[in-house]
Amino acid sequence: MTTSHICIMIAIIVYLGAMLYVGYLCSKKNNDTSDFYLGGRKLGPLVTAMSAEASDMSSWLLMGLPGLAYLSGIADAGWTAIGLAIGTYLNWKIVAKRIRLYTHVSGNSITLPSFFSNRFRDNRKILKSIGAIFIVIFFIPYTASGFAACGKLFSSLFGVSYLTAMIISALVIVGYTTLGGFLAASTTDFIQSIIMSIALIIVFGFGVSVAGGPSAVIDHAKSLPGYLTMMTTYDPVSGTEAAYPLINIISMLAWGLGYFGMPHILLRFMAIEDEKKLSLSRKVATTWVVISLAVAVLIGVIGLGMTEAGKLEMLQGSASETIIVKIADLLSTYGIIPALLGGTILAGILASTMSTADSQLLAASSAVSSDLLGSILKKKADKKESMVADRVTLLLIAVIAVIIARNPDSSVFNIVSFAWAGFGAVFGPVVLFALFWRRTNWQGALAGMVSGGVMVFVWKYLVRPNVSFLNFYELLPAFLFSSILIILVSLATKAPSKEITAEFDLVQKKMAE
Repeated sequence: MTTSHICIMIAIIVYLGAMLYVGYLCSKKNNDTSDFYLGGRKLGPLVTAMSAEASDMSSWLLMGLPGLAYLSGIADAGWTAIGLAIGTYLNWKIVAKRIRLYTHVSGNSITLPSFFSNRFRDNRKILKSIGAIFIVIFFIPYTASGFAACGKLFSSLFGVSYLTAMIISALVIVGYTTLGGFLAASTTDFIQSIIMSIALIIVFGFGVSVAGGPSAVIDHAKSLPGYLTMMTTYDPVSGTEAAYPLINIISMLAWGLGYFGMPHILLRFMAIEDEKKLSLSRKVATTWVVISLAVAVLIGVIGLGMTEAGKLEMLQGSASETIIVKIADLLSTYGIIPALLGGTILAGILASTMSTADSQLLAASSAVSSDLLGSILKKKADKKESMVADRVTLLLIAVIAVIIARNPDSSVFNIVSFAWAGFGAVFGPVVLFALFWRRTNWQGALAGMVSGGVMVFVWKYLVRPNVSFLNFYELLPAFLFSSILIILVSLATKAPSKEITAEFDLVQKKMAE
């Protein structure tokens, strides 16, 4: 192993050790299930903002987006970034404060499915159970994709077997999440967002320098037809440009709809200590997301400039997603300090993956432990026994995710895209109607949840492959179909009780204060 690889390994080991230590510290603050799954609603505005965005972006920010820009120009990556930025802002602006108030008023809900049951007085817990099942369906593979990304990173860097690297990564993530629960996941996510930011800055500065300066990067990008415009794309095989279809723009922008249904992001809104501080959180989160997404897209352009300058080999296909890894590896050859900085960059990629995996693990665990089996597991259990049940559930979920992730050829980003559509369509419309439409009832919510989830599968596997002019991202049609069914079924069935509408009016009143 070279000196540069030793320095990289030291940086990563220090980082992983720090995450476990944070988990240990946070474990002392967990006294009951509410603490374990919602941090006792004690998150500060900065931790709320940055942990929400770190758990959102995952390795897609540092691998997928730059790789997309590297290969085909800024159109695909740019429209996706715009959709995500708009979705982030709207989620913080219209959902965050309202769901924080509503989950506190309606039975002190600590999970998204429990909020639906409490909001609609679903005494039979149908909404809670169906919601929990959908969370497990989409989150366990999503968590597995995070474990797989960590395994691929270590395996490609150090030549260790993929399975060994993946299991070690999973053990660290499971370790600090099991110890410290939601508070540990949120605190580590906050730290990880800072490391991700440092990684982006280092890569950006080093990449521009090695490529010959800003003018060299821009001149090369301009020389490629269609590379720097939002309405055309560059074909790296033929070296020609192609029109960017309207259907693709709609698909990319539709990614923003997913935010309204992401349990691991909505939990951050529910957990802030004071809803009045959400305004600061929104400004911090939106600013970080816009800058990070823009820099990630630019890194793809810079990476291609580095290839043109002869500093990196040409990356083809999915290998383009390793552009930041390649840049970090190149940086590490410049000496011990640059090697440590290279290690920081790789720790940033690791951080982006871990920050999402821990939140998904916690959300999937809460769905099983609190929502599906809560009445069975905790009927006679005291607080300490309930905490043990929570941790055992989390471990079992992690074991299933590790088994799914054992195949090194699993497609990380296809899973992420599909799961994002699933959550956006299953929960997004229900969240919005529950918060904003007084007439919504439990039958409408159930119809919206089930139809959104089913439509994601139907559109992905039946419509898109067979109808060319309908080949756009499954989130949009599933979201619209779910919304229509919520309205139709709610109007066709009995109106909500006076108790439910009075609670809705109370939240409206609190929003106006």
